[in-house]
Amino acid sequence: MKIFIGSDHRGFYLKQFLKDFLFKQGYEVEDCGNYIYDEDDDYPDFAFKVAEEVSKNNLSRGILICGSGAGVCFSANKVKGIRASLAFNEKMASDLRKDDDVNILCLASDFIDNNLAEKIVLIFLNTDFLGEERYLRRIQKVQNYENRNNSFN
Repeated sequence: MKIFIGSDHRGFYLKQFLKDFLFKQGYEVEDCGNYIYDEDDDYPDFAFKVAEEVSKNNLSRGILICGSGAGVCFSANKVKGIRASLAFNEKMASDLRKDDDVNILCLASDFIDNNLAEKIVLIFLNTDFLGEERYLRRIQKVQNYENRNNSFN
């Protein structure tokens, strides 16, 4: 599984930490920026880059980080085929994978530490989608709406 990771300046140091952590765990990681700490950068630039890569690579996952996690989350969800969600704890990370087949994890660097981030990321990467009919039905409804309103993408 390939992991695409990106962050703005508020998530930069957590991204660097997680990137090194994931390499040590044996994951293939592609850094989508920012590559330097820059207080003037904008989270949509990195969210769109990660989301576009994940949308093109079905077996991949993404990790996005900003201060609140919200900006990268709503930006990534503008890209067709993306199901991005925030997770603040291990239970959320597990549920968003099992129930919603989330393909991009969004993290709030202002609210979690490196240790918790490691745990959340590992659960996100190692939890399978349950694929139950009710979950599939709900995802299909979102995809149908997305296709109907494709002119916005």
